[in-house]
Amino acid sequence: MFYRAHSHFHYNWDWRLIPGYFIRHDAERGWMLNLLGQGFLATVRLAIWGGLLAAIIGGVMGVCRVSPSLFLRLISRTYVELIRNIPPLIFIFIFYFFISGQLMLLLDMEEWLAHAAPEKLSVLAFLFGPPELLPNFLSGLICLALFEGAYVTEIIRAGIEAIPKGQWEAGRALGLRSRIVLSRIILPQAIQKVLPPLAGQFISLIKDSSLISLISIQELTFTGTELAVSSGRVFEIWLTVAALYFLLCFGLARLFRRLERRLDRHRRH
Repeated sequence: MFYRAHSHFHYNWDWRLIPGYFIRHDAERGWMLNLLGQGFLATVRLAIWGGLLAAIIGGVMGVCRVSPSLFLRLISRTYVELIRNIPPLIFIFIFYFFISGQLMLLLDMEEWLAHAAPEKLSVLAFLFGPPELLPNFLSGLICLALFEGAYVTEIIRAGIEAIPKGQWEAGRALGLRSRIVLSRIILPQAIQKVLPPLAGQFISLIKDSSLISLISIQELTFTGTELAVSSGRVFEIWLTVAALYFLLCFGLARLFRRLERRLDRHRRH
């Protein structure tokens, strides 16, 4: 296959530059991450914070989807249908240009960063990346979390509705309020049921994070595009980017699989 690709494209492969795109040596600062390393780290940060925020949004909206309150059900239903029926690319552009910019102005993020203490900036750099890019990162993060949260909402709703109604009735028969029944009886069982689809959605979030590159968030796909254009090593760069996404997603899939097995053993005992 590689021979046919080589003979068809007449492409001179050169992988020697790839390691230098991950890490480089600076005369003053020593060894530091280069573009691919920075992009990979930004993707990991997006995955962690985006997954956490999407889980919170999806958990709250998922509970609202089965709430006795018609108002809460309408809010969550509107949110889910609005997100799921708009192409993700269009949603990202609409949110970024019409909502996110105004939100960052209300938070006065740039002014706060300009007067932040160096210690705070160091913590922010560790958690979210370069402080000067924090407004863009937060915009992309919120956008990604809102989009993925709609799918998490439906997963949580399906998990809650999968619990037999007898569980609700038994809790009420004991004199427990609906809120207590939900938090102490229903949700613990629902979480065990929804863990596999939640794991799959988290992996999808990592792959969907590549869409954020279109609004200049400097994650893996964005840096890969820059390097492919500037270096001319198109196939080497994109194959490396694909391998990094694969390793990240495959590693998480294996991790979630081990977690599922551990929960199964715990449930049986």
